[in-house]
Amino acid sequence: MLREPLMKLAIEYFRRRGYRIERPGQKGSSSTSESSKIDFIVVKQNEMHPVLVKEWNRTVGVNVVINFDKASQDKRFSNPILISEKFSEHAKAYANRRGIKLITRSEIIRSLA
Repeated sequence: MLREPLMKLAIEYFRRRGYRIERPGQKGSSSTSESSKIDFIVVKQNEMHPVLVKEWNRTVGVNVVINFDKASQDKRFSNPILISEKFSEHAKAYANRRGIKLITRSEIIRSLA
């Protein structure tokens, strides 16, 4: 399971939690630059969260989190979710202040086991 693509693991993670997965642009979005900043949207009852998956072999920094936060705000989403291998301390602090959920590959693997 460690070698599974992070996107595939993320989708399985949310499906097991009862979320429906939607691709951005399904609701009539025409801007490709904005929609490319959101990989998919998870929906469950009255909850709707944009998700960005960064499959990098390095630590995700605060700039990535800030840009994702701005892209989510532009689309009028709250409580975005960012998934990656590892996050910097500044990224974690910013995400905590802004209500952005950060999930690591190891957290997903533990929950799917």
